Amino acid sequence: MKKFINSIDTLLNESLQGFALAHRDIVEFNAEPRYVKRKTLKQPGKVVLISGGGSGHEPLHTGFVGAGMLDAACPGQVFTSPSPDQMLAAAQAVQQGGGVLFIVKNYAGDVMNFEIASELLEFPNASVLVSDDVSLPKSHSTGRRGVAGTLMVEKMVGAAAENGASLAECKALGDRINLVTASMGVALTSCTVPALGKPTFAIADNEMEIGVGIHGERGRETVPLKSASEIVEQVAMIIDEELQPKQGQEVLLHVNGFGATPLMELYLLYDLAATFWQKRGLHITRSLVGNFTTSIDMAGASITLTLLDEELTRLWDAPVHTAALRWGC
Repeated sequence: MKKFINSIDTLLNESLQGFALAHRDIVEFNAEPRYVKRKTLKQPGKVVLISGGGSGHEPLHTGFVGAGMLDAACPGQVFTSPSPDQMLAAAQAVQQGGGVLFIVKNYAGDVMNFEIASELLEFPNASVLVSDDVSLPKSHSTGRRGVAGTLMVEKMVGAAAENGASLAECKALGDRINLVTASMGVALTSCTVPALGKPTFAIADNEMEIGVGIHGERGRETVPLKSASEIVEQVAMIIDEELQPKQGQEVLLHVNGFGATPLMELYLLYDLAATFWQKRGLHITRSLVGNFTTSIDMAGASITLTLLDEELTRLWDAPVHTAALRWGC
């Protein structure tokens, strides 16, 4: 394992200290319990948005703390859920009297700890459970995982909260965005968790994982390495069958890298995916390409499609100013 690291025990805090220093105009870092919050809070009465999860997915979630998105993020150790006391401390630090909305990726540890925090919180709160990963069936024992579609929920609901939407309105909006968003990922390599010191699974040079998770989980199947066109065709077909968009539907297309995939390849995948859906009569009116929901150093990518309407498009376009996403400010 070759990484820029001093100690596994200090890696996360040192990284977060550097993150907060580099973006000190936007965020502040609290080391114990660990959370990152907006430096400048909105006016009293605003619904505050808090998310979090295991580290290793940067810039998700800390990179999305700022105006128009999250008010705070709670990072756990690499691929490890944050603790309830982190959520409680973050909520108390940023709450503005309008209630708290937790945005939670559907993983057992995250769900359990956010539920505990929700029960202990002394002011109104609600949760949105993100489950956009269509590589798993709806009947899966723990439900579908939350992956790159989390960004769409955080961005659009963040805009609504910034504009004064109520807690109930933000909750309903987040649930609606989740229902019209589908993602699926492909990995060419595994990732190396620092504490483990070796790849989480073995894969041959001529193989790939279809339907991989973002925590180094194996995919739904291991298959021979295919061309980019074949990969996109297979993944896009599954997403299309899930969402069943109608001709003329406006959509947001997001191609996300897992940390070690060059932008040259991500834009190639975007071109292929855009062509796939354009041939089916969809209008790709919004797009996002880059490494936003990563898996440390995994070589791979995911494709996310969100069905848009006038409201969702307006919320996507609304000003945002975070370390990893910013426009209109």
